[in-house]
Amino acid sequence: MTDMIDRRSVIMGAAALTGACTMAPRPGGAGTAAPPFVTVDGLGLRRHGAPYRYAGANIWYGAWLGAPTAYGDRARLSRELDRLQALGVRNLRVLGSAELSPLKNSITPGFRDAGATYNADLLAGLDWTLAEMARRDMTAVVYLTNFWEWSGGMMTYLYWVNGGDYIDMNDPAHPWPEFADRTAAFYANGRAQALYRDYIRALVTRVNGVTGKPYAADPTIMAWQLANEPRPGGSDAVAVPNLPHYYRWIDETARYIKTLDPNHLVCTGSEGLKGSIEREDVVLAAHRSTAIDYLTTHIWPNNWSWMEAGNLAGTYDAGAARVADYIAAHIRLATTLGKPLVIEEFGYPRDGATAYDPTIPTTFKDRFYRQIYAAIEADVARSGPLAGSNFWAWNGEARTPHADHRFRRGDLGYMGDPPHEPQGWYGVFDSDASTQAVIRAHAAALAKG
Repeated sequence: MTDMIDRRSVIMGAAALTGACTMAPRPGGAGTAAPPFVTVDGLGLRRHGAPYRYAGANIWYGAWLGAPTAYGDRARLSRELDRLQALGVRNLRVLGSAELSPLKNSITPGFRDAGATYNADLLAGLDWTLAEMARRDMTAVVYLTNFWEWSGGMMTYLYWVNGGDYIDMNDPAHPWPEFADRTAAFYANGRAQALYRDYIRALVTRVNGVTGKPYAADPTIMAWQLANEPRPGGSDAVAVPNLPHYYRWIDETARYIKTLDPNHLVCTGSEGLKGSIEREDVVLAAHRSTAIDYLTTHIWPNNWSWMEAGNLAGTYDAGAARVADYIAAHIRLATTLGKPLVIEEFGYPRDGATAYDPTIPTTFKDRFYRQIYAAIEADVARSGPLAGSNFWAWNGEARTPHADHRFRRGDLGYMGDPPHEPQGWYGVFDSDASTQAVIRAHAAALAKG
């Protein structure tokens, strides 16, 4: 099924939002409740008039489980949200767009194709996910496209407007950093940007079919995110001359979202230094826009070769030192900008080089989680900018049916490990008792204050 978003529906959504905003109490007014939306207060976040700090998770596949179709599973979604709520998880980062794509390992179905008709089932799945999160007093960060291939992303937008030209990530004929360099052309492509903005407008002005509430008036949403891990390019040769386009895309897109929705925060989805050609000035410039409300960073020691999955005992400590430096650098950058900071992705493998099965221990993964959480708790104690985190990612009760742990198109047992990755590589299963204990302890520590 598809959903045609026309101008009339956008106007109706905007009218509903206007009414909602008119009736909303003004912050600080005598006898009025504190605003229910997550807001920025200096280096921190606030909600309901109190500091808002959270232990969160990534669950990109929420809309797929929430869809009223054969590939949906609303009963499982409810069970997964109950499990996360029991851990003390208060925020979920979810995928709000996927572009139907020929790229290898991209997820299907998608929220949209090259036309102006959007997938009604996935949109209903996102509605359902947000409604169920609201019942559990959770907030959502919704990202609006992807730099990488696994949900179609920016390369797919370019494919739609350039006559069908694309390359696959990890294609031996196009080695790194060619994929990232070519994807970064998205920021300066007017036709691709127009399609991207059409979808942003449709989603941000949508009315939730379950609750009847406009998205832009729903405090369940904490923030709109421009993209998952946007980068100005893969090589300095491409990224440096592309920086003006990249900065303009961030600022203008964030401002555009604010014209549609003045209630919610907007962030970039950046990895931080690793997504900024390792330059602090690029991180600062990318987040300096007044329409960008807080900074994000992602931490992937295994992907960045800071340790060796096959020799965790011998390399963990060296990697942990680099993680500590990386966190400290981003705390410094956020403090310089006077904005909050969220570690919205962090992941670590199980014990072993190719250890994807939930029966394999998580000794070093648990140590890594404790390190991230201890850094957040220490920064909170000194009133620093770290406001929360989202581990990558929640696998829950899903189990791969394939001996090689690879995702196949048509698989319905969605995991936090997206379709281009081994299923079970980084995600947390419902049977991972020790990892869950670490998450639960951190959530409880933040809840105390």
